[in-house]
Amino acid sequence: MTQSMNDTKTGSEELRARYMQVVTEMVDRWAEGKPLNTDSGKANGYFRLTAWLLEYLLLNNSLPQGVHPMPEGRDRFDRTEPSFPVDFDSLTDGFVLPE
Repeated sequence: MTQSMNDTKTGSEELRARYMQVVTEMVDRWAEGKPLNTDSGKANGYFRLTAWLLEYLLLNNSLPQGVHPMPEGRDRFDRTEPSFPVDFDSLTDGFVLPE
């Protein structure tokens, strides 16, 4: 993605609120059965995937398709968190964006 969430057009807060529930449901589905990060109690990559997916929806107004790599990240202790692939064809199955 070439445009940052900070650069999205007017109304992005409304879109963010509209999309957040479906983003949370999808990421919760993705996280099922994955090892938990002891610091957050969430699956490793949970917050990166949440931010990436929300940004994608804000920029494209559509669900992602295919496999996308989540970028490498850093945790709150500045430790490297590796990139990981996400198959959005299976993850988004059954989900629709709210209107």
